[in-house]
Order: sequence, then structure tokens, then C-alpha cells
Amino acid sequence: MSTIIMVTIGIYLVGMIVIGFVYSNKNKNTSDFYLGGRKLGPLVTAMSAEASDMSGWLLMGLPAVALMGGLAEASWTAIGLALGTYINWLIVAKRLRVYSSRIDSFTLPDFFSRRFGDKARILTLISALFIAIFFIPYTASGFAACGKLFASFFGMDYKLAMILSAAVIVIYCTLGGFLAASTTDFIQSIIMTIALFVVVGFGEGIAGGFGQVFDNVGSLDGYLDLFKGHNVAGGAAGSYGALPVASTLAWGLGYFGMPHILLRFMAIEDENKLKTSRRVASVWVVISMGIAVLIGVVGYTLMKNGIIGPYESASAAETVIVDISRYLSAYGFVPAITAGVILAGILASTMSTADSQLLAASSSISQNILCETLGLKLSQKAMFILARVSVIAISIIAVFLALNPNSSVFEIVSFAWAGFGAAFGPVVLAALFWKRATKWGALAGMVAGGVTVFVWKFVIRTEFAGTVLDIYELLPAFILAVVAIIVVSLLTKAPEKDITDKYDEVKAACAKKA
Repeated sequence: MSTIIMVTIGIYLVGMIVIGFVYSNKNKNTSDFYLGGRKLGPLVTAMSAEASDMSGWLLMGLPAVALMGGLAEASWTAIGLALGTYINWLIVAKRLRVYSSRIDSFTLPDFFSRRFGDKARILTLISALFIAIFFIPYTASGFAACGKLFASFFGMDYKLAMILSAAVIVIYCTLGGFLAASTTDFIQSIIMTIALFVVVGFGEGIAGGFGQVFDNVGSLDGYLDLFKGHNVAGGAAGSYGALPVASTLAWGLGYFGMPHILLRFMAIEDENKLKTSRRVASVWVVISMGIAVLIGVVGYTLMKNGIIGPYESASAAETVIVDISRYLSAYGFVPAITAGVILAGILASTMSTADSQLLAASSSISQNILCETLGLKLSQKAMFILARVSVIAISIIAVFLALNPNSSVFEIVSFAWAGFGAAFGPVVLAALFWKRATKWGALAGMVAGGVTVFVWKFVIRTEFAGTVLDIYELLPAFILAVVAIIVVSLLTKAPEKDITDKYDEVKAACAKKA
């Protein structure tokens, strides 16, 4: 049956490479390569944005958190992300699309400098550096998820599996650019959805039904309590009060600063169709995360019955869907194909994020740093080559970071998510909704948010573990970034008239089309 599964996955991987070849001739310039010429339809915009958002975290990280810790952390995280998704589409998407097209910017760092009139391109440089800093480990977590998948299911060498998966992603990214990544993300979102429904349905069946599932977890003190939680590995109930809830809900703040999601807003062909995209994206996110949490709950009964596991930690439990698929594959030819689709879904969830991250990081290095900030003058052909070389170089670094098979996908993603959310989220909101915001305020907010994430994660949470300061670093970093933007903007010279006129023009255009 392993051969059948490998063939199924092989067909999927070849299909992704073919898409890269198809779109390779449609990139006429670097704007096409990095933003697809702003030609995305509403459905592709919605599903590619959410597929690139959710990553292997959805199919591996979130079920593991629910399985080993109960509903508290997993559910509040999902609720925060669902709210963040909807609000981001509601208030940011259209205005960013209109604003970025009016000032002719096709990367986020470029948008910051043009919006705030930063002729020295300091904002471009700093934001591009943050993108590289946070996206490279984020991409590495995607490669690691692929390696864990094949190592767990087929007994392959983790490093070899991880490198092969990375190679496929690099091939279609370097060939087809943004259009290839967005098209594959759309297809991958469909495969991810199929995988989620099949796994929860099959898992519930072999667990003895949902009645049996909830009887088992109901016997664990706090497992189903949104304000307690239960440490399965330690066999003890916890406490999830107002501060942890607020800290976990803060995941939703990250959406305002995610480059790979914001680029989808900038790339849609018609901003008036974003309402359709918002509805599709919001419904899909709620359903997919709800099922992912439910898979974790079902997984506890399967572990208790000896069908999968046992798992000693949430990191180890990230293979729960893989283990359920292995059990399914033993039932015959059709179940083996189905298991292959599930594993392809896990690959899809990872690849859909990694490809977008690679392009965003590549654009930051080749376009924003080398060409715009350092003034490197290149022909269009040379810029294409530089863009593709950047994708390959970043991938190599990410591969080296992903060599450790014991790294936690959830932990890496949560850190990178906090970094982008705090460094860019407040700046994006200020750029779109506060005319008085200045380039120095934006710079102060960006640096304050990005630096605070590091300090809070590696210093404060370590020194004050178990206290009220031991909260998700995104929340305090986001708040400090907002304060920095407001204070520094009010203390520095107001923006020039041409900048405020452009702001008023965009505001009026958005109001007219609303």
C-alpha cells in the first residue's frame, strides 16, 4: 500500500511542478513575478491567502495542541485567528489594494516607503530585513513539516525527505513566481479541505463515534473547559484565565502584518470583488480550524485505545494526522489512495505557505534591499535571474535551519507570526487609517514591535516564567509598537501635503466604491 500512496503523492508533486512550467512564460517583469500583475480572481485570492496562511500548522500543529492540552489553548487560538481573518479582510484588504496601486508598489516594504514619503528608503531596508529574519525560520518550519511527514509515514531519512520536499517548492516558485504560487495554493486549499474531512470522519469512526470520543475526554479534568485545559502528558488540569485568553486571542492581531497574506490583497484584479473573497476566506477558516481542533480531540481516544501514539509532547503529537492516515491505508486499495490524498493535503498545507514565504523573502532581498535601497541597476532579464537566485539562496538557508527533526512546527510558526504581527501590523494600520502618521513614527513602531518580540520571547518569558509576564509575545509587542507610532509621529514634523493629499484621495476612492 505504501507504493500506492507514494504514487498518489508523486502525481500531486508533479502537478505542482507542471503549474510552475505553465506560468513560467507569463512573467514579463518582476512585478509579474512577485505580484502576478494584479490579476488574481476573487476565489483564488481568498483561498490562496488562507492556504498560505494556515500552513502545516493547521494540519499538524493545531491538532497536536488540542490533543495534548485540551480545548483551551487550541480553541482560543482558533477564535483569535478567525476574528483576525475576518477583520483583516473587512478593513485592510480593499484600502491596501487601492493604496498600493495608486502609489505603484508591489511589495510591502516598497509600500511603506512610498506611503510615508521615505525617499531615503530606510523603511524599505528595515522592513525587508525583518521579512528575511522572520520568514527564513518560518520557511524552515514548513520544510521541517514535510520532512516529519515522510519520515513518520514511510520511515524515510528525515533530512533527505525534507530536502526533496524543499526542492519541489523551489522549482515551481523559481519558474512560475507569484501566479504559480497562488494557483498551486488554490489547489492545495482544496486538497487540505478534503484531508481534514476524511481524517475527522475516519478517526471518529474507528474511535467508536463522537459519543465515545467525548466520553473519554470528558473524564479528563479541564480537557473540555475553555478556561482550564488539561496537560495530557503530565496528567493534570491547568488554569486558563483572562490573561492567557487575551494572550492567545492576540494571534488574530498577527494578520495585519503578514506579508504573504497582504500581498494577496494587493494582487486581486478587481478590489470590488474583495467582498466575495472575504466571505469565502472567513467561512473556510472557521470550518477548517474547527475540524483541526476536533481531529486533536478524536486523536486522544485513538491514542488511549493504542491505535496511534503514544505521544509525550505536543511536538511529538504533530504527526497525529499522519498516524491516522497510516492506519487508514491498511484497509485496501481505495483507502490507500485516500491516505495518499491526506498526506498530499499535509504537504499542500506546508507548501502553500513556504512558496509564498520564499517569494516574499526573495522580493525583500533582491528588489527592496539590492535594487531599491542599494541602488543596484540591472536589466529586466538580470532582475529575473536575481529574483530566482534569491529564492534558491533563501531555501538553502532554510534547509540548514530545518535539519533538526525535533523542532516544533507550532513553536516556530508562533514566533514568526508574532514577529510579523508586531513589526508590520501597527504600521499597516497606521498607513491606511491615520493621516498624521509619519515615516519616523512608522520606523519607531516597526523597530519597537520587532525588537520587543525577541526580548519578550527570549528574556522576559524566560526570566518570569509562570508569572503574568509569561504571555504570548505578540500582545505586548503590538501594544508597544502602537504606542511608539503615536508618540513619535506626534513629536515629529507632520507629513508633507502631497502625502496627505494621496491619503485623502485613497480614502475618498474607497468610500465611493464601498
